[in-house]
Amino acid sequence: MEAAWLAERIGEPSARGIAATLTDLIRDGTVTARTRLPTVRSLARELRVSSGTVAEAWSELRRHGMIHTDRRRGTVVLGPPDVPRPIRYERIGHFGDRLAIDLAIASPDPALLPPLEAALVAAAHTDRLNDYTRETITPRLRAAVEPDWPFPARGWLAVGGGYEAVQLLCQTTALPGDRIAIEEPTAARLLDILETIGVQIIPVACDEEGPLPGALAKALRARPVAFVYQPRGQSPCGHAVTPGRSAELAALLEPTPTLVVEDDGIGELSVSPMVSMGTRFPDRTVLVRSYSKSHGPDLRIAVIGGAAEAVERVRVLRSFGTGWTSRILQDTLAHLLGDAEVRARVEHARGLYAGRRARLAAALADRGVRTG
Repeated sequence: MEAAWLAERIGEPSARGIAATLTDLIRDGTVTARTRLPTVRSLARELRVSSGTVAEAWSELRRHGMIHTDRRRGTVVLGPPDVPRPIRYERIGHFGDRLAIDLAIASPDPALLPPLEAALVAAAHTDRLNDYTRETITPRLRAAVEPDWPFPARGWLAVGGGYEAVQLLCQTTALPGDRIAIEEPTAARLLDILETIGVQIIPVACDEEGPLPGALAKALRARPVAFVYQPRGQSPCGHAVTPGRSAELAALLEPTPTLVVEDDGIGELSVSPMVSMGTRFPDRTVLVRSYSKSHGPDLRIAVIGGAAEAVERVRVLRSFGTGWTSRILQDTLAHLLGDAEVRARVEHARGLYAGRRARLAAALADRGVRTG
């Protein structure tokens, strides 16, 4: 494709205008798959705009699966827009028919989950059942989780799982092009989420005590709007942040406006104590605690507790769709958290999982694979 031909058809030479024009041309078949697009510089020259403007348009088209760029072929059209896909997450677990147990997704053992029948029956009588009033968190669930929260939260919200919580927090904090600092390595699904939102990912290297202070200091120079990390049970490495390391990281974050998002993915199944920066920054720390691994994935519940403004932004965004998490499911979890027998069962599961991890790590170490 000639740059001049495309430039003639672009009415608004902004990043949005360029992307919109090319989207229309691809949709109506004027520009077909495998068409090679002009270079960023040549189109920018024809439009008399900066190369950054065209690059931003290309980035938007790439995000929707319409174009692909590689060094040898340049930028090539793939086809009409597609729904953004969690590419890394979808690749997980395809190992053929010899797979005995899939450890990649970290699914809980169904035999170790508490039974739900009694809790569901109790929750069916929840207050304001079937009321269209949007309930951020039911009084019973808040009363069940608040005593164990590591810092006084100003805002509370029950959402549909840990990854939804992290996605909504990042989506409502960052604009496309903003920067978010995250651990390296981190969960594949988190990378997919951030890429789809259109933020720039700033990696923070880790060791067995969590994010390295030097790496975070370097990342903070890029002025990220948020720092997302896992204080314990880190995926994929399993480490936990120590009190000393947390204090070092907090000292670096103190003079910045960066929102701290703590992702407590395995929650009550973790053998490590929770060390939260919310004890130091309650007004700009948000803790996400998931109960899927400990109490059941089909409850689809995580609780967000922390900085009021950040939590409120998530509540507002959810009001366009789901509005609130089922009161029945919220109070089912509340019932489970308050049941002494269930608490003992979760404690038993925590010990069993720890034993299984230790045995697997030892077996791998015997074969030359050190897991940490």
